Amino acid sequence: MNYRHLTIACALSAVSVFAWAGENKKDSVGYQFTVTKELKTNPVKDQSRSGTCWSFSTLSFIEDDLLRQGKPSVDLSEMFVVRNDYIEKAIKYVRMHGSISFSAGGSAYDVLYIIDKYGIVPEEVYTGLNYGTDKHQHGELDAILKGYVDAVIDNPNSKLSTAWLDGFKAVLDTYLGKVPEKFTYNGVEYTPKSFAESLGIKSSDYIPLTSFTHHDFYKPFAIEVPDNWLWSQYYNIPLNELMETIDYSIDKGYTVMWASDVSEKGFQYLKGFAVVPVEKKNDNLSGTELSRWVKLSKAEKEGELYKFEAPEEEKVIDQKVRQEAYDNYETTDDHGMVIVGTAVDQNGTKYYKVKNSWGTEQIYGGFFYASEPFVKYKTMNILVRKEAVPAKILKKLHMD
Repeated sequence: MNYRHLTIACALSAVSVFAWAGENKKDSVGYQFTVTKELKTNPVKDQSRSGTCWSFSTLSFIEDDLLRQGKPSVDLSEMFVVRNDYIEKAIKYVRMHGSISFSAGGSAYDVLYIIDKYGIVPEEVYTGLNYGTDKHQHGELDAILKGYVDAVIDNPNSKLSTAWLDGFKAVLDTYLGKVPEKFTYNGVEYTPKSFAESLGIKSSDYIPLTSFTHHDFYKPFAIEVPDNWLWSQYYNIPLNELMETIDYSIDKGYTVMWASDVSEKGFQYLKGFAVVPVEKKNDNLSGTELSRWVKLSKAEKEGELYKFEAPEEEKVIDQKVRQEAYDNYETTDDHGMVIVGTAVDQNGTKYYKVKNSWGTEQIYGGFFYASEPFVKYKTMNILVRKEAVPAKILKKLHMD
């Protein structure tokens, strides 16, 4: 994927994958899965035509954590987070003279940052649907907000006006709705801050993790992707320990917020799986076969080479292979999801059960199964509860 597309990848991922995979809508009979462990999670939601997967996935992960603690199920407002994140993003973008990313994208830690600063509200209090549709469609809003902050930066005055931020907030209020200062939920009056406090959500309870070799292990660094506009710090650990943490977390009953690349040919969402097949070539063509082959698009060639009619042999993934994919823009910050369990295919091969936010019109109702090589290869970062990290790894991070 081209680097300039990174900031809009999450917004377009649902559209592009559905368009590509929609060429074959029959159920996936080649891969058969048996769930080996499944954790409690709220129903699948639909981000629709919005680049807000980071908010959907991280709030789903937090809702799961509340369920794990035995608290009542609560549906938190993704658009409350998105609205306030856009405000913070605009302030930084203007302060940086437009030299950082400004888009609908974000990262897992954005959600914790916003909850710490602004609080949170239930979905029923703030749906963010104030512009005539019953699903999120942010194309117009995103374009207007980007044009607005660019105009603020490019203005001919010698200094910024005192009105620009109020005007920006007014656009958000018009499209997403005004945030109530107080609201009543289950018979109790709250402010956004007091509601977050009542749920016990604290950013210090969670640890963001990643695994890349261009920074030292066991130290935090800001992942160099455009959507990390907040410059959030992720703790860097070796790949084997990242996978160990995911397994330990699921085994102990904690779901995992998972940011990953979904632009691979092996990401077969409608068929219900994501794999890393060994590269195939079609070198034995001649005559009319060859002339036909060279006219095919990349997607058409991949469609002929990779039928996925049975579990494919997968590529061996190690730290070096993973790093090369990141360095060459082949692994990008496409999409945020939640790992909610484990499974095996008909050959006994391990997979992770993943919850998505593209609605339920899919073979597994909005869930799919990602192979272990896929998770090793395409994970950008994860967010886990502190207790979900093995003690020996916490010690290496000096967080024990």
